[in-house]
Amino acid sequence: MNALLLTGGTGFFGKSLLRHWIEEARRGNRPPAVTVLSRDPSAFLGRHPEFSKQEWLHFHEGDILQPSTLPAYLGYTHILHGAADSTFGPRLTPLERYVQIMDGTRNMLDYAVAHRIPRFLLTSSGSVYGPQPPDMRTMPEDYNGMPNPLDPQQAYSVAKRCAEHLCVLYQDAHGVETVIARCFAFVGQDLPLDAHFAIGNFIRDAMHAPEITVNGDGTPVRSYMDQRDLACWLLALLSRGQAGQAYNIGSDTAITIQELAVLVRDTLAPSKPIQVMGKPDSRNIFRNRYIPSIARARTELGLDLRYLLTESIKESVRHLSAQD
Repeated sequence: MNALLLTGGTGFFGKSLLRHWIEEARRGNRPPAVTVLSRDPSAFLGRHPEFSKQEWLHFHEGDILQPSTLPAYLGYTHILHGAADSTFGPRLTPLERYVQIMDGTRNMLDYAVAHRIPRFLLTSSGSVYGPQPPDMRTMPEDYNGMPNPLDPQQAYSVAKRCAEHLCVLYQDAHGVETVIARCFAFVGQDLPLDAHFAIGNFIRDAMHAPEITVNGDGTPVRSYMDQRDLACWLLALLSRGQAGQAYNIGSDTAITIQELAVLVRDTLAPSKPIQVMGKPDSRNIFRNRYIPSIARARTELGLDLRYLLTESIKESVRHLSAQD
């Protein structure tokens, strides 16, 4: 990989990648030339000065929904398209979320075609599978379930599924090698502690609240990948993933939300009480289990998980404490 255009570079995935490259540079390994597309680079760099003055890193002010603002072609060999407001997306209407994902993906694919950029990675989501069947331990990439297209609240998941299809249509029509990363749940120093992520909320409560609050009944089953592994896996898919193929990215080590609260408590604040607010409801089966199979990434690309969940929790808090 010689030159990369990165969208979504100021979000959780993007910061994971930027930190990976900074660490690689520290070790003496030269990163590729990276251009980050951002709607407000100066504000981002004001919040994260550690990304300033990296000689391999350039920021360009632009918007995936406005093709005229995309950068002039700078010899890019790869595009990693990660732009979508998944963290604070609930602030958008369902229609706005759908349009952002679909139009943004189409604009970036058109850009790749116009400038003959041969490799394109789309960061999609495990939510494209829809509800995981109760008897399915992990979801493989060839499971063709899907979210309900008649439910407006499934706009994000349906749009990601449609964006995947758009990628393979562009590959078929124009020869762009497109690879799909179906991403699940993650933990790391850049995970927001004030959004809809249970593990971030538990870490926040363990650090600052009198008790750790589980808003639901604690029975949903999840798994968590360290953001350092996330960065390595994304780059492996970008450079070596099979064109036209989807790969799950995440951990296959399952844990219930209540077990997660206990793990965070025992790791960070052993004496802190846990309050479970909800009651079990057998009717609430949507995403009760959300665990990927990662056999394809392991077998085809030789990838694996390097960090245990406890290590990831401690590492996240170490960085958060350093910022206080």
